[in-house]
Amino acid sequence: MDAKAHYYYEIPEEKNPQVILSDICIYGATSAGICAAVQAASVGKKVAILAFNQHIGGMTTSGLGATDVGNKHVIGGLAQKFYKEIGAWYGSDNEQWFFEPHVALKIFSNWLQNKNISVFTECRLKGVEKAANRILSLQVEKGTLFKASVFIDASYEGDLMAKAGVSYATGREGNEVYSELYNGIQYSTRHNFKMFVDPYRKEGDPSSGLLPCIDDVPIGAQGQADDRIQAYNFRLCLCSNPKNKLEFSKPDNYDPETYEIFYRYIRSGIFDLFGLTRSIPNQKADHNNWGAFNSDFIGGNYEWPEGDYKTREQIFQNHYNYQLGLFYFCANDQRLPAIVREKTRHWGLAADEFTESGNWPQQLYIREARRMISDYVLTENDAIGRGSVEDSIGMGSYRMDSHNCKRVVHASRTINEGDIELSPLSPFPIPYRTITPKRTQCTNLLVPVCISASHVAYGAIRMEPVFMIIGQSAGIAASLALQKDGVVQDISYSDLEYRLHQENQFTFEPAETKKYRISSEPSSAEIAAEAKM
Repeated sequence: MDAKAHYYYEIPEEKNPQVILSDICIYGATSAGICAAVQAASVGKKVAILAFNQHIGGMTTSGLGATDVGNKHVIGGLAQKFYKEIGAWYGSDNEQWFFEPHVALKIFSNWLQNKNISVFTECRLKGVEKAANRILSLQVEKGTLFKASVFIDASYEGDLMAKAGVSYATGREGNEVYSELYNGIQYSTRHNFKMFVDPYRKEGDPSSGLLPCIDDVPIGAQGQADDRIQAYNFRLCLCSNPKNKLEFSKPDNYDPETYEIFYRYIRSGIFDLFGLTRSIPNQKADHNNWGAFNSDFIGGNYEWPEGDYKTREQIFQNHYNYQLGLFYFCANDQRLPAIVREKTRHWGLAADEFTESGNWPQQLYIREARRMISDYVLTENDAIGRGSVEDSIGMGSYRMDSHNCKRVVHASRTINEGDIELSPLSPFPIPYRTITPKRTQCTNLLVPVCISASHVAYGAIRMEPVFMIIGQSAGIAASLALQKDGVVQDISYSDLEYRLHQENQFTFEPAETKKYRISSEPSSAEIAAEAKM
């Protein structure tokens, strides 16, 4: 293997494959999977947790160091413990939401040092054996067979859920499906082009064809269903310290025409590449997408949710080349104003982060892939307080947030489509039924990441603190299900709620926290203090 980031690489099958027995088998070493494992192990259950590659922690350890918090006053349990340990690392007695990737990795690695937890790396799901509606075992590509009474799919893609025959959705539902307003195709002024940008290879000439990164499809109607997926990117850990930064290198297949749209946008007077570059400690920053053209590779991910591993590896590398090429372009293209190149060269990749993968994160930001369809589908109506939930396992509080899903042409100009940013007025409960499949499909599986939700509602769930909350709740539920022959639909909610409260989980919004409803994001003062710049 070369020393750069990969999603997938082939490994030889074991000559004598092992059979691993556990009480609970967790597929996916994301933050949700880790919290589920730690919770179950804390009550003496034997847990196997399977990482797809050698990386653990998902996005929390892969550059997402500027946490999307929502209402921090309803973040309890292991999620709260994690952010308190982050704070302690940096010398604070309080939770800290902004941190370096290697610090998060150290904390999660320490958590997994438990005699009841066995961590298995390079476990790529190959197949699932079922008897009727029950999973008996799963097998990974290198041959290992994992048997358990209860399984948890904590992957960002929902691969175990899909192979187990559980129903799911991808793309965007039309508004009529769940009586929503913000699902389906959505045109917004946010993260869109503020100035006219010609979309054609030869400006003003439609016959010359479209530039790269523009989708040649009809724009569609507001609220209409389609199969488009919100854009992915890497959350790069940048550094401004000359002693600890690496210049942006030129990708092997670099083509400046890929960034011609951005060049024209910059020429029009807009340069906002660093519009959402948030400081984290030690002269570093978490770089995220902002504006009309940035690190989101819009349209580059459509085949990811249901793609095989080789397809996903190609998509992964396409995103790597696109994003590295973007920074190289902004730092070096002589057509750009000097100030653009200087601002870009102020930053580089942090030399002391992701040292085993060329200082590049190993996890692509899979903002959304499959979403389970269970007996309860969480919708925007739940997120805005119109739902009625009696089986809450945690609180969501972040805004319904979708990045753009496509870039198209309208009236001979370039526009983006898909952005949603709609904040709930108060935290909302997440039902247990959203992580349990339909009984007829599978009885011993929990799905805390690819939960049962519509596209727009999933935008308020898909944040790392919420995944930690749901993951811990899944760990409690799986432990209780072991007393019910592994049937996750048979556990008593009153028993589950009691255990959730014992673990300091919030199932409904406490009255004393309602005064904090509006404080959904850290203030600029909090960010500066946490970054210790």
